Amino acid sequence: MTRNRPSSRPNRDGNATFERLADATAAAGADAFVHVGDRFDDDLRYLTRFAGPDRDYAFVHVAGRAVLCAPRLFAEQAEREFPGSVVSASESSASSAAERALEVLGDRLASPLEDACVLALPSMPAGVTRTVADGVDEVVLEPIDLGRARKTSAERDRHAFVQRAAQRGMARAEAVLAAATPETAEDAEEARLDELRWDGDLLTTERLRREVNATLARSGVRDAGNTVIGAGTTCADLHFTGDDRIGPGETVLLDLSPRGPQGYYADLTRTYVVGDVGEWERRSYDAVAEARDAAFDALRGGAGTRAADVHEAATGKLAEYGFESGDVDVGMSHGTGHGVGVSLHEAPSLSSEDPLEAGHVVTVEPGVYDPDRGGVRLEDLVVVTADGYENLTAYPCEIEPNPTRAETISDLSNQI
Repeated sequence: MTRNRPSSRPNRDGNATFERLADATAAAGADAFVHVGDRFDDDLRYLTRFAGPDRDYAFVHVAGRAVLCAPRLFAEQAEREFPGSVVSASESSASSAAERALEVLGDRLASPLEDACVLALPSMPAGVTRTVADGVDEVVLEPIDLGRARKTSAERDRHAFVQRAAQRGMARAEAVLAAATPETAEDAEEARLDELRWDGDLLTTERLRREVNATLARSGVRDAGNTVIGAGTTCADLHFTGDDRIGPGETVLLDLSPRGPQGYYADLTRTYVVGDVGEWERRSYDAVAEARDAAFDALRGGAGTRAADVHEAATGKLAEYGFESGDVDVGMSHGTGHGVGVSLHEAPSLSSEDPLEAGHVVTVEPGVYDPDRGGVRLEDLVVVTADGYENLTAYPCEIEPNPTRAETISDLSNQI
């Protein structure tokens, strides 16, 4: 039994994706498309718009129709989120998601199931592929362009919503840093001037992370374990989520990548120094800020711009300050940017020779790092347009934390 999606429910961009699936299926000479995974499978999340559980469920596209085999106890949620037909597990005698997919195929194929050819993604689990293959004549494993890189206006709005939340999280962090003071003690000889105190206790990256994550939660998004905060030498660890004390005069790097309720990510990085800014910190910050501007200049051409031109513009500016790029210990050891969508890192890469396309959502994130000193990175999230780009980030770049940022962030967020 199948329950059809009410016609009044928004399509959520399903049609264009399903049309691509139909074209890919026909091109492969297949009768249907099948994919099985769980909530951690971003291709499945993109295909279904369904935030399912951490156990397998199936998606089938057959005879021009998209069908989601909803896991037990999740049928109502699937009907709310999925722009197609929903088959509940309670209506099936199958013991696995792969077997439920075969049931759907058997009900909807014009020819016998054992004569069918099924198209599937190579990323589908091997055990699932074997089960499907046992029930049909042939399974063709082929990569498919699902159109994930080219975002629709609705997807752009989802990114903008999460980026606004990330900005509120950054504002909270900046306010905490601005209020932090060097550690003092009654006995001056016991004072630890290489540590900061905030709200009655030592300030660490973990305390700061908790403040950020609480703000993200209040803003309706999940931190998704992606709140990277480094201080001093741990800034050179590009994905530091540990606990480190924060001291005056050192760089504090905050990289916030929350995920919204519809599965789309934001990405925002800023770097601060509390107290006196040293020569290395100032030079590094200026270099990264100018590299960011150079990358934006390269993006002004919009669609058709060679992606690598953006990376080369940024690294060229860093070189003027004496910072190398590539496989280096000191300098920029990563690319200038990457695509963002239902995966935090997806196509396109700004190191690619391919041209950028309208609708690409990418980061611009030059940075420099020294394992013995610290690190600086500045990152915005932008949408490539036909004749330029739109920055989804309205957050200022300033090395010294501003205590009033939280008061102005609502106005900043309303700009995008």
